[in-house]
Amino acid sequence: MSLSLIAFLVLVAAFAVGSFTKINAGLLATVAAFGVGTLLAGMSVKDVIGQFPAGLFFILVGATLLFAIVRINGTIDLLAYWAERLAGDRKILVPILMFLLTAALASAGAFTPAAIAIVAPVGLALGMRFGISTLAMGLVIVQGANAGAFSPVNPFGVLGNKMLDGAGASDGSFKLYAYCFIFNAILAVIAYVLVQAIMKRRAAKAEARQADGGNAVKNDGGADAPSGDGVSGSGGAGTAVLTAPAETSVAAGTRTRPEKVAATPMRILTLVGIASLLVLTTVLGLDVGVASLVIAAVLIVLDSNVQKPAVESMPWSAIILVTGIVTYVGMLEKMGALKELQEGIAGLGNSSLAALIASYVVAIVSAFASTTGTLGVISPVIEPIAMDPLLTPVGVVTAIAISSSVVDVSPMSTSGALLMASAQPKDERMFFRALLLWAIAMIGVVPLLVWFLFVHLGLG
Repeated sequence: MSLSLIAFLVLVAAFAVGSFTKINAGLLATVAAFGVGTLLAGMSVKDVIGQFPAGLFFILVGATLLFAIVRINGTIDLLAYWAERLAGDRKILVPILMFLLTAALASAGAFTPAAIAIVAPVGLALGMRFGISTLAMGLVIVQGANAGAFSPVNPFGVLGNKMLDGAGASDGSFKLYAYCFIFNAILAVIAYVLVQAIMKRRAAKAEARQADGGNAVKNDGGADAPSGDGVSGSGGAGTAVLTAPAETSVAAGTRTRPEKVAATPMRILTLVGIASLLVLTTVLGLDVGVASLVIAAVLIVLDSNVQKPAVESMPWSAIILVTGIVTYVGMLEKMGALKELQEGIAGLGNSSLAALIASYVVAIVSAFASTTGTLGVISPVIEPIAMDPLLTPVGVVTAIAISSSVVDVSPMSTSGALLMASAQPKDERMFFRALLLWAIAMIGVVPLLVWFLFVHLGLG
């Protein structure tokens, strides 16, 4: 058994243990990185430490701290109130508005984690008010970010265009952006409809079980069960993360008028801070994590009372999870395991088959690591494949682009971690499992689908 295969199996084992037990997979992966890196790969401890994703850590800490402050000082409530007034009783407008807003931010150049960090807290809170599954809203928001991610001014788009340039198809930039946008828009609709339908069925079953329980109490005790018996109308903790309490009233058109939220000076300043984050990251090119930390520090100086609850409410377990997994993947790259994988793909000979395998590889790796890093690493392998005269360069690059970004909903990726950070703390573990299942489904289906559409059929 090769060293690289052993290293990959260790990662799979750490991930499996973390997924099905209460042990943090990131902690296991961090320890495993030192064990595999030093004992098997001959790396020094310093080299392993060097694989820690400091940039990703600052993005997670900065963004989650900033939006913890936004949540605590009531700014999210204010934004949700404004959006709710705009949508009125038109429930369908809520996911559409959130998708378009996130897509617009990403298309304007906002790094996808920044766009998601801005929209997710508002979108999930607003979705709950309208009785929309938080999972459905989260998926729509991530797909919105992915829809705009391959614009020419977005970091993802820059890498995609680099692959096109290397394959001699620099004029395909707009096609790459348009194909990615349309695909993610369709996927957002599918995700929303599917998740909402599943959650409605679960809610109906939960209500039926509650009704049966109430009848049993009547039969046994001759009286109705008290209304305050502690049974959740949303089906308990298992479905709370995916459902919202207002579903029936919204569907019946009887949703109560939203309670007014005051636009206090601190909330207005917080909105200015969010706008500044967009300007600093898109116009001035400042790192998302650094910009978020600067704005968070300014808000804390203006109101020091938010510091303690904001820091305590940050999803530290999710941060350890993401950075630990990415550290291990960095160790794999340092020891040459990823390079061996790339060379194996390039040596297949059949460019169409190589494109299919590469699509699956980037989907799997990107689910656990940085999509930007994955695209950067795979770029030298994709360019010669895309130059094959039997294939279209835009089609090959589009398949790779979609495959690598569609799994960003994974809880081990920055975008998925930000969704987890925006969810209710009590629902974190359930949200993790739901996002994980969706990411696995995307890994299994999307690479084959986009390969068939854009490589085999040559839609590019």
